[in-house]
Amino acid sequence: MNKFSASQRIGEIVANFPAAADVLKEYRIDFCCGGDRQLATVIQEQGLNIEEILDKINFLYNQFKDQKSLDVDWTQEPLNRLVDHILNSHHAYLQVELPKISELTTKILRVHGLNHPELATVHRLFHNLKMELDQHLIKEEVIEFPLIKEWGRNPSQETLEKVITVILELESEHVGAGDILKELRRVTNDYLVPADGCNTFKLAYQKLEEMENDTFQHIHLENNILFQRLKLKA
Repeated sequence: MNKFSASQRIGEIVANFPAAADVLKEYRIDFCCGGDRQLATVIQEQGLNIEEILDKINFLYNQFKDQKSLDVDWTQEPLNRLVDHILNSHHAYLQVELPKISELTTKILRVHGLNHPELATVHRLFHNLKMELDQHLIKEEVIEFPLIKEWGRNPSQETLEKVITVILELESEHVGAGDILKELRRVTNDYLVPADGCNTFKLAYQKLEEMENDTFQHIHLENNILFQRLKLKA
């Protein structure tokens, strides 16, 4: 019997089986900002094959069960532990990598911008994203995550209402970040390095794609698990 069906929300599928994200990315299905949508609806809109996608997800899931994976189930872990995981994994990653990518995108624009005018767009999109992410991380670290931990210690309705108010702001910001990442992928032709691209060019595109993968996982953990669990408490 198959575990997942097309009637489920995309975020629900990835929350219960994180490896499903790899299949969804293969078909350009948004599992982070679009995680609240029904899989069948998105597949139909994009003209994809429902059976093919579900077969891949369910096949991977059955392998996952057989291997008795030790992956953490964040839908069941205490909220404080999930918050700490986001901070220590995804926030820490961005704080280290964003300055590096800034330097790389600036360098390839200077060296290759004449022959590759799309690099001006890459540079602009990335730095818009960096500015948004820098501010977004501060809002999470200074306002939202402390509120969530406070609610965990003293689960009052007043604190929960504050948490939910900030969640709505953060979700809107996630949509904006997701849109920029999708545009970066389009402009770079799926991060395809041109024939005359140097090693710095290759590294810049590699780092941008790594950032995309990490940020989509980051948004997924928040939108589809952390925020969803808190909304159910409201």
